[in-house]
Amino acid sequence: MSICDGTDPRPLLMLVAGANGAVATTLAVATAALKQARETVLDSLTTGSKFPYLSAPENIQMAGWDINTRSLSEQMTVHRVVPDSISRPYAGALDQMVIKSPPDGSLSLEVQIQRLMADIEEFRKPAPSAMPVFINLLPACDTTHMMGCEDFDALSKAVVPGVFPDLAYVLAAIRSGIPVINFTPNAVEIPIICKEAIEYGVPMAGRDGKTGQTYFKVALASALKARNLYVDGWYSLNILGNADGRNLMDPDRAAGKVTNKTRLLDEILGYPVGEQYGESAHKVHIDYYPPRGDAKEAWDVIDIKGLFGLPMSIRMDLQGRDSILAAPMILDLSRWITTLHMAGYAGPIPELGFFFKKPVGKNPPLSFQEQTASLVELERVCNQKITVN
Repeated sequence: MSICDGTDPRPLLMLVAGANGAVATTLAVATAALKQARETVLDSLTTGSKFPYLSAPENIQMAGWDINTRSLSEQMTVHRVVPDSISRPYAGALDQMVIKSPPDGSLSLEVQIQRLMADIEEFRKPAPSAMPVFINLLPACDTTHMMGCEDFDALSKAVVPGVFPDLAYVLAAIRSGIPVINFTPNAVEIPIICKEAIEYGVPMAGRDGKTGQTYFKVALASALKARNLYVDGWYSLNILGNADGRNLMDPDRAAGKVTNKTRLLDEILGYPVGEQYGESAHKVHIDYYPPRGDAKEAWDVIDIKGLFGLPMSIRMDLQGRDSILAAPMILDLSRWITTLHMAGYAGPIPELGFFFKKPVGKNPPLSFQEQTASLVELERVCNQKITVN
């Protein structure tokens, strides 16, 4: 394809699992606002001026699935993430976004996949020229043990669809030729799934969106490493009061997210934090605190050593808004993954590690410097492939 071939760029269609959650409803408002008040959203994107062969961001559309099928405008008042004064002008646009019920969790994996593929076809009918992207925003679930599944039959026997619904959505998207963004900590990128993605020519981005505390942890750890300042210990505490916070009070559901938050520090630094104590000195805690709602707070205490081994300490307090941080990332990722699909990429894309706590794929970039450099190179290669073909 050439950007000068005279054809109009095709718009994006985001298909979201968990479409009535806090992040997804914020994403929906941002999508509607792009059409009516473009600059209020565009200034928060990192891809707004990239990828000229994609349709402009204001042409992005959205649909999806949720167990709660109330209209998106109604659900906005439940989550209270975006003030009513901001979201009210977009109520009509929000209510035009179609939300379907998910398949019955008691059905087999194959039956659920077929039902979701039929839904995808319905979503695409009003905008047949749109390029769809699947976005997984389902709640964190129990740690899975399916990495050893070598074929679909083994996978079908191992998975309990009602407990781990993500796989049905991901497989339905892949078999429909749709690229996948896994913004959750749920490990859907098992070998058999990645193999199918490659066979269908579908790129996958994930896992576990790096929205707030972990984003700054990567940046700060990379800066400390660059100065040869030794990290002796790192204590992280998160408090949040939204549905995600309540869900993560289940230790089994929180295990994947805590692991993702913890391992990356050792990987960036090149040594286990706390090695001289014989145990990890990197502590990560998540607490559900209802008064905060979506406005979570993250505290970090970092103990470091410098010249002569003398101790120093850093305190960091992030008062963030979870969904406000996540929504523009998802818009950016939707444009990235569509570009990668056009450029012929398939399977996990480690170069998108900038966006995730646990980047999937071989040899993902780890430090902040490596991750930003990787995006620059990836954009260069995509531009070359798409404008030449």
